[in-house]
Amino acid sequence: MRLRRVEASDADAIFAIYSDPEVARYLSHPAMTDRAQAEDFIARILSGYAAGSSLQLALERKGDGALIGTCILFNFHGESRRAEIGYTLGRPHWGTGYMHEALVALIEIAFGALDLNRLEADIDPRNAASARSLERLGFKREGLLRERWIVNGETCDTTFFGLLRREWRER
Repeated sequence: MRLRRVEASDADAIFAIYSDPEVARYLSHPAMTDRAQAEDFIARILSGYAAGSSLQLALERKGDGALIGTCILFNFHGESRRAEIGYTLGRPHWGTGYMHEALVALIEIAFGALDLNRLEADIDPRNAASARSLERLGFKREGLLRERWIVNGETCDTTFFGLLRREWRER
């Protein structure tokens, strides 16, 4: 697995991942229903690169070059040196270790080249697999935000996680 920038040519792969209702189940937006949504999504990613407001990377499988997911650093707060982290993996690749490998690399970028001090993650508390992934990386549960999201008419809570650079380095 390697991380790389998302490109306009990734629209089909992005649509395949984000149109799966099981993948989108715990996201803060509904599943995509049209390929044009993937193109718009990629345009926002490219805009984030240009503005320096987010860093969303493609997870590319080394063996065949397939895009199998994405991970992101966003909501940067410069003075406090913190950002949020997010990630999405295509369902055929759940439980394979690809996301763990990608997140280790992304966290190294965050605490290394970007000199961040804190990462935060906001997940649906029903997403036990995501919680386990974060805890395996050293993130700590920091609280529950009740009824934070409404997605497709469904009200959802958020479990908030945090990871400090010193905790990452002490691992």
